[in-house]
Amino acid sequence: MFIGIDHGTTGIRFAGIETENRGDATRIFELSREEAASMDADAIMDIVETGLETRAESIELIALTYSMGDGFSRIKKIEEVNNRGLSGEGGAGKRVGGGTNVFDAIKNSGIPAIMIPGIHARSESIDPRMRFFSHCASPDKVGVAYHIYKQGFEHFIFSDVSSNTVTMCVVNGVIIGGMDACIGAPGLYQGPIDLQLIRDIDSGKMSAGDAFANAGVTRKGAAADASATLALFVAMEVSAMRVLMHDYGVSADAIFLTGSEGEKRMLKERIDRLLDAKTRTLTRYSAAIGCAEIARDVHYGTSEIVGIKVEI
Repeated sequence: MFIGIDHGTTGIRFAGIETENRGDATRIFELSREEAASMDADAIMDIVETGLETRAESIELIALTYSMGDGFSRIKKIEEVNNRGLSGEGGAGKRVGGGTNVFDAIKNSGIPAIMIPGIHARSESIDPRMRFFSHCASPDKVGVAYHIYKQGFEHFIFSDVSSNTVTMCVVNGVIIGGMDACIGAPGLYQGPIDLQLIRDIDSGKMSAGDAFANAGVTRKGAAADASATLALFVAMEVSAMRVLMHDYGVSADAIFLTGSEGEKRMLKERIDRLLDAKTRTLTRYSAAIGCAEIARDVHYGTSEIVGIKVEI
């Protein structure tokens, strides 16, 4: 079996691909970050085996994502990544401890594992202009991109909409840019820091992290029409990625929505109307499944994943 792990904002999602004579069988399950934070390594490995209906000795390779993944830019063995793949502590997002427990359990399990990097200013494949931002997307978005690519799409955009919103574009099967949660469209709970929040930070009312964590559409007075507000900004962010692709002389073969909000029908319909396009929907497990597909293909010798070099 090949396993992918998505360290998401709302939960940790696991996917396992078992190659059989009749094709690939995929199994999935989700563990809340709070649950994982209360578990030791043995309990975590037990729930992985139970949830994916496998045994540790049957696992060929695990592809793991952790937090922002901004401390490295190539796919590496888990033992070769420092500081769990982070360039520094802190930053955007809420620290719970569940992802750390899962990371440590996998690293100490003895099962072969690789780490997937995020997309950031030191990423080799992205458009040089996108390096203006220190961070473009967390590693799980690489999993989403690869899952779409494996379905036969070369030029595409996807937006992952849940607690926050991240949008990415791929040209010729290579990630060329993305817009991270603290830059563009808000999500349900987290979003970009605007003028009033800057004032609140400067006056000492809150930290920058707290400001980001409370800048989503349900936390800034937009709860009565949260879906419409979210749809507007997601559509605007997708349109921004269309501009970047246009500069490469291509248009998207397809536009995808994923995440706990992105998979909802009402949001999709509103975004379709705003974009005058028909988007496609992926489940919230697309990142974990894509990571499992990365594990499988790296195991069989793939040297590059959507523009990211494999160095193992």
